[in-house]
Amino acid sequence: MTSQYTSRATHRKGLTFWSQWACGMALANLVLIMLVWDQVGTVASEYRVAMILTVLGSVPAYSFLQVYHKRHGILSGMGRLLAGWMSLLGALIAIAFLTQTTAVFSRQVIMLWVGLGYLAQVASFLPLHYLARMHSRKVRNERRSVIIGISPMADALAKKLTTPNRVPVIGFIAASGENGLVPTTLPLLGNVDELRDIIVREEVRRVYIALPLAQLATIEGLYIDLLDMSVDVVWIPDFGSMMLLNQSISEIERMPAIYLNESPISSHPAALLGKELMERTLAALAIVALSPLLIGAAIAVKLSSPGPVLFKQNRHGCNGEVIKVWKFRSMRVHDDSEVRQATRTDDRITRVGAFLRRSSIDELPQLFNVLFGEMALVGPRPHAVTHNLYYTGKVEAYMARHRLKPGITGLAQITGHRGETETLEKMQQRVAQDLNYINQWSLWLDIKILVKTPFTLFSKNIY
Repeated sequence: MTSQYTSRATHRKGLTFWSQWACGMALANLVLIMLVWDQVGTVASEYRVAMILTVLGSVPAYSFLQVYHKRHGILSGMGRLLAGWMSLLGALIAIAFLTQTTAVFSRQVIMLWVGLGYLAQVASFLPLHYLARMHSRKVRNERRSVIIGISPMADALAKKLTTPNRVPVIGFIAASGENGLVPTTLPLLGNVDELRDIIVREEVRRVYIALPLAQLATIEGLYIDLLDMSVDVVWIPDFGSMMLLNQSISEIERMPAIYLNESPISSHPAALLGKELMERTLAALAIVALSPLLIGAAIAVKLSSPGPVLFKQNRHGCNGEVIKVWKFRSMRVHDDSEVRQATRTDDRITRVGAFLRRSSIDELPQLFNVLFGEMALVGPRPHAVTHNLYYTGKVEAYMARHRLKPGITGLAQITGHRGETETLEKMQQRVAQDLNYINQWSLWLDIKILVKTPFTLFSKNIY
């Protein structure tokens, strides 16, 4: 479900596309009918099939190339139309070759149709594109707007709205308590006490309210005050003071809903299933391919100092569930109840362990955690439970990083936020990268992180 605003914008774009597309396809197919009729006196079934495929194939081809988008100029639009038309005909020719039906079509008809079909579409494109742009310009000019609020968020809104072919915003109006601020992008027209006079004087037709949630009473008062004026009122919530996680705007049975911290597990269940299948498969393949290295590292650890080969530590997994994360033991056996991160000169680290940590080989047993479904290849790195208890409450939104399965590598690791975090500020920066990963998560982002990870393995911050 999309928001009402998005639905309206999509609806307007859809009308522009479908109206121009329908006219263009109708004329292109009419040209084919006339050519075939002139050649053979009847429209055979193979040409009727070709017309159906042309109509069906033109939708994705023209949509992808944005052939009828009003922001494109005449020449750009004609170029995109030509690219879409040639792509479509190329696909039709490929289908004819694969089905071995090229011989049933007249080459003369097809050659003429390539050129005349395009010209017929241009003949409908030019006037309709002109009318669409003229109507858009008329509507845009009638939608003179102001923004109530002069915060950084209001300033950013103005920059987005004043891009070419968007809304003509004429200036800002300061709300109560904002008189000391100065906007940078547009002039300050006055304050809210003068709002009604400014609307009448400047012929304003739309008012954007960009105020923080703390001024909710002011927002409601402005809305009530503007009900009897011929203006559209648009509220842009300012969540600048809130740490949002995977935020989105939607509707629940026509009721607006703002998701402040929806988990990717609930918002992208199908994509996450694909992520898990991909990562478990890659983990299994990596275990087989790296088995000689795993065996060699295990022997080296066993010979380096007394104790187990594997170090299994309780760490928080997805949604805070405690899991046992596997690593090659890189330290001498010690009491792990103390909150103490490894440092560059840590006397607990063995000589073999130092090499394993620098090369990140100590992390390879976590491939089994991935195979068992407890971890992911890519995700926020899991910290020891004792470390989580220490940082919770000291670092903002610290435990929010556990809305996804923890990973062997992650966005924080490839952006230089790995190793010791001796200050709360450094930990906050790492958490910020983890939250950025959750907010931007996609399979493509996972692939990019996996590709970049090998180049960070010998970072000077690893020890």
